[in-house]
Amino acid sequence: MLTRRALLRLAAGTLTTSLRPRRSWANESARIVVVGGGFAGAACAKYLRLLDKTLAVTLVTPQPQFTACPLSNSVVTGLRDLSTLRYSYQMLQHRYGMRILFAIATEVDPTVRHVRLHDGRTLAYDRLVLAPGIELRLDALEGYDKGASVVFPHAWEAGEQTLLLRRQLEAMADNGLVVISVPDNPYRCPPGPYERASLIAYYLQRTKPRAKVVILDSKDNFTKKDLFVAAWKTLYPQTLEWISGSRGGRVVRVDMQTRTLYTEFDSYKPAVANVIPPQRAAALARRSGLDRGKGWCPVHASTFESAVQPYVHVIGDAALANPMPKSAFAANIQAKACAAAVVALLHGVPVMPPVLMNTCYSLVAPDYGISIAAAYRAIDDAIVTIPGSDGTSPLDAPVATRRLEAEYARSWYANITADTFT
Repeated sequence: MLTRRALLRLAAGTLTTSLRPRRSWANESARIVVVGGGFAGAACAKYLRLLDKTLAVTLVTPQPQFTACPLSNSVVTGLRDLSTLRYSYQMLQHRYGMRILFAIATEVDPTVRHVRLHDGRTLAYDRLVLAPGIELRLDALEGYDKGASVVFPHAWEAGEQTLLLRRQLEAMADNGLVVISVPDNPYRCPPGPYERASLIAYYLQRTKPRAKVVILDSKDNFTKKDLFVAAWKTLYPQTLEWISGSRGGRVVRVDMQTRTLYTEFDSYKPAVANVIPPQRAAALARRSGLDRGKGWCPVHASTFESAVQPYVHVIGDAALANPMPKSAFAANIQAKACAAAVVALLHGVPVMPPVLMNTCYSLVAPDYGISIAAAYRAIDDAIVTIPGSDGTSPLDAPVATRRLEAEYARSWYANITADTFT
């Protein structure tokens, strides 16, 4: 049974995990369906059961294994094996007693509170939590489509595309050019393209020293820009170049026949091109009208309940939760806040406005890390940054600090995956 103390413990971030026996579904109360098994959905399903073990929680996710995107840039550059980023749902099922269905949710009917699956089955819900992630807009860039992504991989969904980009880098000639095309905001993992460029530069310096990586950016500014640029000047002055949007970095067209990328002012014929397309909320959320036709799903700040449909919550990358970024940390913390809100709403307990956080580490080299952090509060149905809470690594940090931050990045990854999948 939910107590106010349990909610307060979760809001304070001190709720500790414990083993929960599996229960008979016939004796359980409210039906909660969670769609999406990533850092948002899996964590939400787990914490729902931790907060109230009487809930009938069903987690719907397409595959028996989840492949994480954080640290996938290390896979691209041969510093890590893809198998180290894969997680099953077995421990979640056995420890917390949730039901797990490996299926694709295709439709939400909010009038009767049903979720339809690809095989025709329907799931009834009292509360629905959608954590479907993103959809890559493969047709948003002229000349680029799904077929083109086999030649110019995006590698923005960890898995085969990650390995494809890695193989292309390995096969490239010593004097080859690597181009990374970066879209406008918002997109998943704002510093991800710049971390990728950094680690590719590290790889090239050691294996193909005459090669170069160029970032063609649609923007003039990006997360941790000062930290990245300072590191590039020190570590990769001849290997890495960033071209901003105002300097001609915006890619406007791709010609697959000639393997050419065109910007507003120039053209590039790289040996390897990593084209990261614009993004939006996954199709399930948009088909349900939860994005109001604008690509991302607005939510109420304290509960993450949809601003469009009652009894439906949206968390993680698909949610419009500015100023929070679309990061794994943000998805995980939103999942916990949403779980607490759902349980409170079911029990008629006032929902406490959550304090939310984000921490984001980036590897510029295997032993060189940088980070950014911020805390947020829900005020008047808006998420606002708590004054004085945001900060980044110091620009003048010594080498020892950069090495520690790289270790912290790997420790953070170990902790968040343990918190989400065990």
